[in-house]
Amino acid sequence: MILFINACVRKKSRTLRLANKLLCKLEDDVKEVRLEEVEFPVFNEEFIILRDELEAKGNYDHEIFDLARDFAKADTIVIAAPYYDLSFPAMLKQYFEQINILGLTFTYSESGIPKGLCKAKYLYYVTTAGGYIISEEYGFGYVKALANTFYGIEDVRQIKAEGLDIAGADVEGILKNVSFE
Repeated sequence: MILFINACVRKKSRTLRLANKLLCKLEDDVKEVRLEEVEFPVFNEEFIILRDELEAKGNYDHEIFDLARDFAKADTIVIAAPYYDLSFPAMLKQYFEQINILGLTFTYSESGIPKGLCKAKYLYYVTTAGGYIISEEYGFGYVKALANTFYGIEDVRQIKAEGLDIAGADVEGILKNVSFE
């Protein structure tokens, strides 16, 4: 099963177009999480206390763990997130805060090193930018670090199209020539 995490909000999203092309190439059942439709709980002390109590009991059946359970059991993960302000939309960060669950998506070794518990072999990060991506450190780099370090997903790939809003850009040509390898 492919878990498709969709952080695109525009109806004519170019990032979503690329993600849909990738999903067609991957040819598997897709479960989509449209982040704009997720009502994230407020990440306050009350929420953290509840989450910590449930984690301590190993009770991952509570609804606050729904997103994390899906993430942990997915075979492949595709994230579609446009490049915003050197990174990605805030709702994707909220999503990561919801799925970083000790005992479900990761654990710690005896020496305190995170160890991933997720099943996915691949994570694809799909993004587009009107200009150029200045640094991959804050967007893709952050996602790759989480995937490698916390989730145990070693094969993390970025699929991107840049320069789409630069005067004279051949948008369709740029999108057509994106490599999915």
